[in-house]
Amino acid sequence: MSQEKISDRTLELGRAVISQEAEEITALLERIDSSFTDACSAMLNCRGRVVVTGMGKSGHIGGKIAATLASTGTPAFFVHPGEASHGDLGMVTVDDVVVALSNSGETSELLMLLPVIKRLAVPLISLTGNPDSTLAKASNTHLNISVKKEACPLGLAPTSSTTATLVMGDALAVALLESRGFTEEDFARSHPAGALGRRLLLRVEDVMHKGERIPTVKSGAKISDALLEMSSKGLGMTAVINSSGEIVGIYTDGDLRRSLDQKLDIQNTTIDEVMSSNCTSTQADILVEELLNLMEQKNINGIFVIDEERRPVGALNMLDLLHAKAV
Repeated sequence: MSQEKISDRTLELGRAVISQEAEEITALLERIDSSFTDACSAMLNCRGRVVVTGMGKSGHIGGKIAATLASTGTPAFFVHPGEASHGDLGMVTVDDVVVALSNSGETSELLMLLPVIKRLAVPLISLTGNPDSTLAKASNTHLNISVKKEACPLGLAPTSSTTATLVMGDALAVALLESRGFTEEDFARSHPAGALGRRLLLRVEDVMHKGERIPTVKSGAKISDALLEMSSKGLGMTAVINSSGEIVGIYTDGDLRRSLDQKLDIQNTTIDEVMSSNCTSTQADILVEELLNLMEQKNINGIFVIDEERRPVGALNMLDLLHAKAV
């Protein structure tokens, strides 16, 4: 095939994708109805945070929707459903609202969370492409984001469906922004204690655990020692320090699970054998906004704060930021 024909086909496909996705977005207009209003009301009246969750491509879209909500005045964060079933669902409180994304409405990782969500009695809003799905029927409010055709020529890769989900999320965020009367001037001058304001005003040193509350064990300690330290400090992690007090590694709840899966002897195996030595750290004087970006980029839930000599001077996790109303 000639280069000219390849170019022609490339242009044809590119235009076809945009045309197909534009058509599916337009079809969403008729679905801005009472269900959309109910979803906005639930999030507007939420006393906690909007917890967005989704698997695979829906998870990527969910992360963006959560970020858009948070940046427009609606406190929100994303929880991966796989991690949620291993402890992160503890981030959800009775004051929150859960927004679940699944094109099929039958994503097993999400369906596993339904009993816990129902037990918490938090409002559940779902965005699915199947109003008759298990997730849709289990929700308090369902938003239909179904598409007639994916833009992928094979009809397999999520394209039109993910775009429709993203656009519906944007519609919710902007509708809420308007309902809140949220403006940049209001945010800067009148709402310094709000979630977004605190993220831009608070520094890490204002939120972190200090002194005796910092979980640490010395290099050479046993895994069992690390487990006791993690349990007593309650941050789900511990720093590993050398004889000079410098941080040389980190050991987390996830590392502990892996150690147990490997059937390691926690009474005799040293922490040096299982710790993560290439750990991310931060400084006390940076803004919480910068820290959140770093934690999202590194996909971590906890972090140690170090001084210029790499000695831990603080520690915090996502729950600390939630309690500080920074997210």
